[in-house]
Amino acid sequence: MITREDSDPLSPQSLRREFCVSGQRLWQWREAARQQAIAADIPLEEVDWLLQDLAGLDRPSLRLETFKDKAEILLRLPLSELTTLWEHRIRDRVPVQYLTGVAPWRQFLLNVSPAVLIPRPETECLIDLAIAAVPPTPHTPRPTPHLSHQHWADLGTGSGAIAIGLATAFPAATIHAVDCSAAALAIAQSNAQTLHLTEHIQFYEGSWLQPLVHLRGRLSGMVANPPYIPSEMVPALQPEVARHEPHLALDGGADGLDCLRHLVAVAPEYLQSGGIWLVETMAGQAIAVAALLQQQGNYDQIQIHPDLTGIDRFVLAYRC
Repeated sequence: MITREDSDPLSPQSLRREFCVSGQRLWQWREAARQQAIAADIPLEEVDWLLQDLAGLDRPSLRLETFKDKAEILLRLPLSELTTLWEHRIRDRVPVQYLTGVAPWRQFLLNVSPAVLIPRPETECLIDLAIAAVPPTPHTPRPTPHLSHQHWADLGTGSGAIAIGLATAFPAATIHAVDCSAAALAIAQSNAQTLHLTEHIQFYEGSWLQPLVHLRGRLSGMVANPPYIPSEMVPALQPEVARHEPHLALDGGADGLDCLRHLVAVAPEYLQSGGIWLVETMAGQAIAVAALLQQQGNYDQIQIHPDLTGIDRFVLAYRC
């Protein structure tokens, strides 16, 4: 006799049967997906990224293929849906981070969606540069950013990655995260809430520094990863970027410098003396941005820093 529980397609028993797969079957799926990745010129590690997130497998078991011997592996979704997700990656070039809804950044795992730019590893350097840029206080031999810097702005926060990095680096500071996209702010706020940082980060909807009028002359630091891709280059970017990531976070105008010019011009009104101006730029733009800072006249100690691959990507300066 079939019980009601057994016949209910949403019962725990039915869900478990539907979402389970043998290690051998999942290994076969992985092998096929890896071949598809090679043919589509997609990094092989993305297959394992999906399996780590959706099958709970760790890197050693994937690398050594020990998962193949398991009689049963519980998936977060049916294998057929996993296959559909991977088809979207191959056919539609949807970034794997959007497929899983998460992206690793520094020590965090951040929620992402097509409303926000996927945080890149090179952008992690902004946090390290901010920490190193804070001068020591008169009473301590080492830099103490949590004592000397109380207000930082993350402009164009997107997923909230930079704000979260700053809040962790400077635990006694208040981070002011600004974005013109309400959808992006919702993602950023959810990430801050998940990481228990809502007391340290305040969120504002608006354009660049406009929502921070109450902090004129009081900002200890301004950090931004603004749109810097020249408009005509945006459609020619990798399809994962051009088709799926928000153009609002990519398009920097005719020469890519529109937003950077604006930040150079308006930041002195908001930064306190000695305040830090720090941005990410596109390869080849750093010298032009440094020149803009020099011409503006309110900055000194202008510096250019390389990214993880040695490309000059970050520009840092201090408010005179």
